[in-house]
Amino acid sequence: MPIVYICIGVALLLLLITVFRLNAFISLVIVALLVGIMEGMHPVEALESVKNGIGSTLGDLALVLGFGTMLGKLMADSGGAQRIADTLIAKFGQNKVQMALVITAFIVGIAMFYETGFIVIIPLVFTVAIGANLPVLYIGMPVAAALITVHGFVPPHPGPTAIAVIFDANIGIMLLLGLIIAIPSIFIGGVLYTRMFKMENLQSDIPKKLFNSKRLEDDEMPGFGISIFTALIPVILMFIYAFMEIFYPESGLLEYVGFIGDPSIALLIAVILGVFTFGLNNGRSIEDVMNTIAESIASIAMILLIIGGGGAFKQILIDSEVDQYIAGFMEGSGFSPIILAWLIAAVLRVSLGSATVAGLTAAGIAAPLAGAGVSPELMALAAGAGSITFSHVNDAGFWIYKEYFNLSIGKTIKTWSVSVTIISVVGLLCILLLDLFM
Repeated sequence: MPIVYICIGVALLLLLITVFRLNAFISLVIVALLVGIMEGMHPVEALESVKNGIGSTLGDLALVLGFGTMLGKLMADSGGAQRIADTLIAKFGQNKVQMALVITAFIVGIAMFYETGFIVIIPLVFTVAIGANLPVLYIGMPVAAALITVHGFVPPHPGPTAIAVIFDANIGIMLLLGLIIAIPSIFIGGVLYTRMFKMENLQSDIPKKLFNSKRLEDDEMPGFGISIFTALIPVILMFIYAFMEIFYPESGLLEYVGFIGDPSIALLIAVILGVFTFGLNNGRSIEDVMNTIAESIASIAMILLIIGGGGAFKQILIDSEVDQYIAGFMEGSGFSPIILAWLIAAVLRVSLGSATVAGLTAAGIAAPLAGAGVSPELMALAAGAGSITFSHVNDAGFWIYKEYFNLSIGKTIKTWSVSVTIISVVGLLCILLLDLFM
């Protein structure tokens, strides 16, 4: 019955949003409360779970989304994003600019959670698409695919690293294998899947408040070096922290590096730097720069609420112990250890929405099986692959993708949910192939 209640909740959510045109945030809160009550929670408990879900989701993401949007708006309005985009287009050409952004996203994503990497790189996606006269999703789909693939497969990203610890896997070996698996997964689920669509079906209206489509003259923009440096400051700081955490875990500097390497602080530092590099040094007044920042926050108010609503839905499913029900049911099956780890993570991902919860829960259940002649690194990768499968309305990442690309739910499922499922399945097949040789 818990699975039936989840299905009813998802169907009701789609009905409220697509048929009755109810606001997505309101719909998410209503459905979350109803699913919680159907799952046996007292109405007061369901309400507390909804509050906790919104609070915990926005507690993690509000600063990241806020500072990331400020940085993106500063980049866009100053011409910094246009400078980077024009340079990439001139360097790689229109035919290869998609791959250039995918590689950029792959590198950026290694140090960041999916949501953070998405916010950091989205201004470049918009600007490159406009500059190269390409549909936004032609660039955006494979870029998002690269970010979510790293989220599932590649240490030192926090998710795969945590799963590796549970399986007692070697981080270095898992990194090497994760890279081997990630490349075909991104190419098939991101690049090739995007190219299956007709160009006109990849068109999307960029939210006007998130992006300045005005093209600036060469002398009006900051230089390429300072633009790319400012944009990559968060990545650099988070990479430094990840490096220290893996190779120098006992260092006395770790807590200080951890502070500046936290996504929120790293982005704050980038925003402060951007006030100068994208603002004051570019001939703008401090009042003008602050107006840009204020406009950026106003543009994401509803996006924040909708993401919080997705977190409420996820929290209801966790607090009603749906994950334990699914885990107990799957544990008694007769699947191979690798397929079992992937399947538990995949079912939890679809049911709960959280890739991190799905991966870590699957790892906890399947970890004892890793010693039975199966590589712990491949088991960890299987749990990571399963944790990024079919993303839908109970996942905050789904709503971030939908709102920033200004898509309908149906088009988000076609372009995003199917893409991540292909990546997950390709990842599993690569893991099973590697298992034949290990």
